[in-house]
Amino acid sequence: MSEVYAARRDRLREACAAAGSAAALVSRTANVRYLAGAAPAGAVLLLGTDTEVLLCSTSPLGRPDTASADEGLRTQVLSSGGDPAVAAADLACAWGAESLALEEHDLTVARHRAMRSVAPKLLLVDLGGSVERLRFVKDEEEISCLRIAAEIADQALGELLESILVGRTERHLALELERRLVDHGAEGPAFPTSVATGPNAGHPTHAPTDRRVEEGDFLTVCMGAAYRGYRCEIGRTFVIGTSPADWQVEMYDMVFAAQRAGREALAPGTPCREVDRAAREVLGSAGFTQGLMPLTGHGVGLEIDEDPRLAPSAMGKLDTCVPVTVEPGVHLPGRGGVRIDDTLVVRPEADGGPELLTITTKELLAL
Repeated sequence: MSEVYAARRDRLREACAAAGSAAALVSRTANVRYLAGAAPAGAVLLLGTDTEVLLCSTSPLGRPDTASADEGLRTQVLSSGGDPAVAAADLACAWGAESLALEEHDLTVARHRAMRSVAPKLLLVDLGGSVERLRFVKDEEEISCLRIAAEIADQALGELLESILVGRTERHLALELERRLVDHGAEGPAFPTSVATGPNAGHPTHAPTDRRVEEGDFLTVCMGAAYRGYRCEIGRTFVIGTSPADWQVEMYDMVFAAQRAGREALAPGTPCREVDRAAREVLGSAGFTQGLMPLTGHGVGLEIDEDPRLAPSAMGKLDTCVPVTVEPGVHLPGRGGVRIDDTLVVRPEADGGPELLTITTKELLAL
């Protein structure tokens, strides 16, 4: 993997050189991990024309998040325990750099001022989203990590569905799911697990409560696993303890149809907004114009919410090997709703079309 990380850093150097800067400072945790293989707490990566160093305030040795670190990258631990970003600005001056491109969207104003104070002659310019753009298309090693994360999430969710659910609280079920993720080899949940029942079901941002599962409830689970830093997402909706009511079947069928339309729209070159439109039009034509989610999906990777955005106002187009979620849903206040969420990888039709990573059944089961 050292060659992979080195190649990524070289691509960033090329982007910086094209923008007129010979040195770059990467501070956003996911970006540091992408370029260095690990991101100890607070670490920053400083790149020069022909030199590079990972600066840390404490020793990263023995930390689980350094297991896949690039052994060819020099690490410098600050003996004083100071701010690595400030130390990086000072070091860039020592290298003779006249300008330093940095991630303004990550640094606080206070850190920016501290860097200016130690390197007043160094021109600080914005690196922008240069690293995020490099991360947009995943290589097969990254997709392999996402595939394993999805398998873990499927296993954890499948085991929960075999247990007795009536009478248990949303909070209890969420904690059990997260424990099962770790049991199956995940670093942890990709994001806080959401379990929503009854009138809470289908809400896109629901945090689990002490509400107990009752017969006849919709139950919505939205969860994901993190594996070697890469994060997947899966969401499913079920009915508890009895055959679903007619209104539940109708709502579920429409969300399922919308999700299928969104998945089928995933292809290299497709505008991101067209994927959202494909799913949203199915729900709109069925009369579900209220309670729709603001977006149909998003990219995943080292972060659970990456570009691209599959939303009505989204810009840009999909590309091969871009992993995304497709997660349309409906939530009606007081009644609940449905959410169906998969993680897929965009592939050309010649390769079989989009690759589905999360394979737990989407049949409306009565548990």
